[in-house]
Amino acid sequence: MGLLLNNTFVLLLVIGALFLGMYAQYKVQANFNKYSKVRAESGKTAYEVARQILDSNGLVDVDIVHISGNLTDHYDPRKKVVALSDTVYNSTSVAAIGIAAHEVGHAVQHNVGYIPIKIRNLILPVAQLGSSAYFFIFLLGIIFSYPPLADFGILLFGAVVLFQLVTLPVEFDASSRAKRTIEEQFILSSGEMVGVKKVLGAAAMTYVAALVSSAAQLLRMISISRRR
Repeated sequence: MGLLLNNTFVLLLVIGALFLGMYAQYKVQANFNKYSKVRAESGKTAYEVARQILDSNGLVDVDIVHISGNLTDHYDPRKKVVALSDTVYNSTSVAAIGIAAHEVGHAVQHNVGYIPIKIRNLILPVAQLGSSAYFFIFLLGIIFSYPPLADFGILLFGAVVLFQLVTLPVEFDASSRAKRTIEEQFILSSGEMVGVKKVLGAAAMTYVAALVSSAAQLLRMISISRRR
């Protein structure tokens, strides 16, 4: 009976995490759509804001490129490039400026040697391996009733969960740097900052949801392995 309740609890946790992830994605898109219609009074584009913040931090060697897609923005530390998507690059909206400033925040993190991002980079290779191989290894362990193999699959997926856990402070810090810099450099007014905070807050929630979902999946795998 206790095992049944435990399995039921884990299953409910997985389902709850799934709905949390869907809600987080909805909030990101809803907030971005809303504040992408609010134009900044300064008239500056997201590209111009990103360039301004980079230059003010002495990161003149970091390039900004235009990439295709919607909300595919990211910072590539290997190439030292801030990539801004179609819906952000030339936009003068409050939402686009907030996202661009967030990605620049990652460039600043790398420049100042932010410890959590160093830890995340160390975990990344193992997390990538775990993400691609964990399920196959775990499934083989279950099919052939070989616990060490199933446990190895669980361990690999545990690396993915650890990576997502370390990602949280990295993303929250990048957003904090973005909001602080926008205010300190008077890029947006206090009223416009409301939109930035909502867009970045919703984006941060997607990382929380991803962690909760992965943690629930990890518990599910452990539950299945122990039951076998």
